[in-house]
Amino acid sequence: MVDYHRAQPAPAAGPNGDYMAQEEDWDRDLLLDPAWEKQQRKTFTAWCNSHLRKAGTQIENIDEDFRDGLKLMLLLEVISGERLPKPERGKMRVHKINNVNKALDFIASKGVKLVSIGAEEIVDGNAKMTLGMIWTIILRFAIQDISVEETSAKEGLLLWCQRKTAPYKNVNVQNFHISWKDGLAFNALIHRHRPELIEYDKLRKDDPVTNLNNAFEVAEKYLDIPKMLDAEDIVGTLRPDEKAIMTYVSCFYHAFSGAQKAETAANRICKVLAVNQENEHLMEDYEKLASDLLEWIKRTIPWLEDRSPQKTIQEMQQKLEDFRDYRRVHKPPKVQEKCQLEINFNTLQTKLRLSNRPAFMPSEGRMVSDINTGWQHLEQAEKGYEEWLLNEIRRLERLDHLAEKFRQKASIHEAWTEGKEAMLQHRDYEAATLSDIKALLRKHEAFESDLAAHQDRVEQIAAIAQELNELDYYDSPSVNARCQKICDQWDVLGSLTHSRREALEKTEKQLETIDELHLEYAKRAAPFNNWMESAMEDLQDMFIVHTIEEIEGLIAAHDQFKSTLPDADKEREAILGIQREAQRIADLHSIKVAGNNPYTSVTPHIINSKWERVQQLVPKRDHALLEEQSKQQSNEHLRRQFASQANIVGPWIQTKMEEIGRISIEMNGTLEDQLNHLKQYEQSIVDYKPNIDVLEQQHQLIQEALIFDNKHTNYTMEHIRVGWEQLLTTIARTINEVENQILTRDAKGISQEQMQEFRASFNHFDKDHGGALGPEEFKACLISLGYDVENDRQGDAEFNRIMSVVDPNGSGTVTFQAFIDFMSRETTDTDTADQVIASFKVLAGDKNYITAAELRRELPPEQAEYCIARMAPYRGSDAGPGALDYKSFSTALYGESDL
Repeated sequence: MVDYHRAQPAPAAGPNGDYMAQEEDWDRDLLLDPAWEKQQRKTFTAWCNSHLRKAGTQIENIDEDFRDGLKLMLLLEVISGERLPKPERGKMRVHKINNVNKALDFIASKGVKLVSIGAEEIVDGNAKMTLGMIWTIILRFAIQDISVEETSAKEGLLLWCQRKTAPYKNVNVQNFHISWKDGLAFNALIHRHRPELIEYDKLRKDDPVTNLNNAFEVAEKYLDIPKMLDAEDIVGTLRPDEKAIMTYVSCFYHAFSGAQKAETAANRICKVLAVNQENEHLMEDYEKLASDLLEWIKRTIPWLEDRSPQKTIQEMQQKLEDFRDYRRVHKPPKVQEKCQLEINFNTLQTKLRLSNRPAFMPSEGRMVSDINTGWQHLEQAEKGYEEWLLNEIRRLERLDHLAEKFRQKASIHEAWTEGKEAMLQHRDYEAATLSDIKALLRKHEAFESDLAAHQDRVEQIAAIAQELNELDYYDSPSVNARCQKICDQWDVLGSLTHSRREALEKTEKQLETIDELHLEYAKRAAPFNNWMESAMEDLQDMFIVHTIEEIEGLIAAHDQFKSTLPDADKEREAILGIQREAQRIADLHSIKVAGNNPYTSVTPHIINSKWERVQQLVPKRDHALLEEQSKQQSNEHLRRQFASQANIVGPWIQTKMEEIGRISIEMNGTLEDQLNHLKQYEQSIVDYKPNIDVLEQQHQLIQEALIFDNKHTNYTMEHIRVGWEQLLTTIARTINEVENQILTRDAKGISQEQMQEFRASFNHFDKDHGGALGPEEFKACLISLGYDVENDRQGDAEFNRIMSVVDPNGSGTVTFQAFIDFMSRETTDTDTADQVIASFKVLAGDKNYITAAELRRELPPEQAEYCIARMAPYRGSDAGPGALDYKSFSTALYGESDL
């Protein structure tokens, strides 16, 4: 029995150990205060009737109506939901005492230690004991189970009131007596949960009676909370009764707790559905982006693999320009798309793991590995295509040069052979004098010498034609026809020359006199004439060079040729002197000499005209060589300019790649600090892009100048481009890894110290700093963290289980992201299918199914329609109209069955 005279009563034992701490304030003498006793009688009576009316009865006088124990037992059955022993229906005192004892025993069975309360006092109508017993019941069944943030009973109820009324002005709940005296706290509780029932802004703190009556009337009318106190009783008391106020407030808590549970359940479902919808959007975005990128790769590779040669340099240069547009304009956005696709895929997989969802498996042929394979094929085709273009341009350039050289030499030879057949077939020796015959013979010897000298030219023409055929020159048929005509004509000339010599030698014995001077002139004029023809041919010969050294070699050779001109001029004067001497002797001796030298067709006029032509061609050759020298000097400047920039940019890119690798394994500062550092680093890389653009411009000038090699640097533009693309991709991937670590840390509640500990453990066993652990390294790391994965059957089985989690694809490596995902799952909790099912059950009112109307009432429209569209009809025997199966739907959300 409860001893109300004790200042420090023993607290009642129960699950929480302190839910009866409020009884420490229960002072038996205080019940003698009529105002407090009146408030308790009214409040406790109303509270009891709020439960007894569920059984179709009520009480009028709290200390009289519980004396026989019947309504007391009925009250306990209603509030506990349990059956008590069958009551005794007799009217005798012993029957009443037995019934009350049954009730008190039931209360004691619930962990309540009753002190100083006996059945006899209740049967005798002791008002103080009866009120104490009812207060004990209220504490156990109405207040004890209230729990808010690890506080319970009175403290939990007080914290709940403070949280709910915090936003309201003039409300400061600090206790369960004077804090409620002005009535604003009651109104604030109602307005917080049912704002449409209370016009809170119209209430005045100086009108407590109106405020209290308003709250009590609204609670009774709309919340099914009976009026337990009169406003005048509260206002008229200096300090309202705490137990009465607590009892009244507990009714508000229980009235609103159901709505709070529904709200919590709805919020949980909305959170789960929002995550699922966001993941579905990310999957759709990935599929579309992957499909577009693969389609672009599929269209581009055939174009790059097309090796159809063109006939002219202009057509091939247009192909090269198209390829440059592809590298500058079309490919860079696709590089960004590929990088973004990998980032999106990694982010999606991280979100799926964090939300306890199954991993995303893209459609067949759209995996990241498929895209990487396609991209490798694209770059292989690209590299081969550029090399082919440059080789083809070189080939066409050489073909044009050879074709022009062939036409020039062929024209010179055809001009020389013109009329030679008719001359060789002429039978002028038949009527000639002996001197004429001798002259004809000498002339023929000179022609044979000339013919032998032209043998080299014919062989050169044939060799050029053969080379044009080997290089697949597009106009080879016409070249072959012309070459064949020259060779056939050359054979005919050889045959005719032989025949004419035989005819001249046959009559040579009959001829004696010959003009020695003319003969000497012919002998010296013929080679000099050939020298001049060769000189003219060389001076007009086309040349092609690629380096400054080559053009300087040609200039040196030309200077050497010019140094021989004084000697050649002396030889010319000597030959012309022979002719003048012959004419002088003929004139002196009155010898009739034919107008032309009988031994040669090379007249002084021819020698002089050809010599004049050589004199004209020399400065032209000088000018052409100087122009080419200037061009090669300009090309050398372009080479040095490009090499200077490339030798700076290339090492810079390599250094940045190494620095990014070092940053990714260091643990300086928080993840946010690392992310900010990496983003600043990324910005510095982006800011360096103008240097790449300058290099691209210099490279374009080099290609336009057809410069194919550069001895001043080992870096090509292809090396720079590939390094730059790898640098951009590496910094983007590193930033994405840190962002995923932040996402994992925040979603799993991992502290910065834990994240650093994970990174330190990972780096310690990552000996090669490659960013991944092998199986043995990972096992050593797990052992260091306290996992039992030693080399025995049980340890191997546990290690294999863990490896299947961190390396589901069986790649044989464990990345840091997989490592922290595993560690976070070991230390944190996430939503599960069972939790979502329990939430749906709350919304469904404890039914095994839910209806569309209930979903639309409890959830936001978007989430409600999402659920309705995907829930299958409920097939249970208790199914009602429009019943939907929320259990299978919740299971499917977590990948345990098909959605």
